[in-house]
Amino acid sequence: MKNLVLISAFTFAFFSAVNGQPDKYQSDVIKTSAGDLKIYFIGHASLMFEFDGKNIYTDPWSKLADYTKFPKADLILITHQHPDHLDPEAVKAISTKETQIVETKSVYDVLAQGTVMKNGDKKTVDGFEIEAVPAYNTTKGREMYHPKDRDNGYIVTFGNKRVYIAGDTEDIPEMSTFKNIDIAFLPMNQPYTMTPEQVVHAVHMIHPKILYPYHMGDTDVSKLKALLANDKNVDLRIRKLQ
Repeated sequence: MKNLVLISAFTFAFFSAVNGQPDKYQSDVIKTSAGDLKIYFIGHASLMFEFDGKNIYTDPWSKLADYTKFPKADLILITHQHPDHLDPEAVKAISTKETQIVETKSVYDVLAQGTVMKNGDKKTVDGFEIEAVPAYNTTKGREMYHPKDRDNGYIVTFGNKRVYIAGDTEDIPEMSTFKNIDIAFLPMNQPYTMTPEQVVHAVHMIHPKILYPYHMGDTDVSKLKALLANDKNVDLRIRKLQ
């Protein structure tokens, strides 16, 4: 019995060490043609994806989590250089020599490592097809927050599922060119990103099957629910990503 207890304790400790902090956060599992995609909702614009034995992070931020307790990253996507999206300490905590980082030029200027992608670029990184798409403000007087041609959103393919991670953007016209989006993460907090009405406009351009509003701040999510209440073409999923 003593040996059994020791084995059980070791197994639990090993499991905890491998899985770390992500299990504390809400998660969803999406079926794809190449296996399950597990999404962890860490907060703000910070997400973690588990797919095919690999860990993919977006905009990790130490304010939200102790990344020293998270699994190491195979791939990190960083949308732009604002401190709630680019946190060098969080990047360091989840990085190994093999970790691939995809970023903008302004992020590279800070980290001095990684692969720069600009709007319109398409690359395969660590086996993942990645498209860098525009992310910027359009509302008059707010262009300085996220000027055009500087920041990225990303479309990442997992099996047969295309996931759009918008970064900080408004409902830009380029969204109408994004094809076959299965899952969309759209930011919703003015003055920096979108109002609920703008998110709805973006949805009608992108036509995602699943919508996760994220980077929400203090935005009243009930407004978005009301606006999309009669839209049967999108599955609105609210998670803890304020």
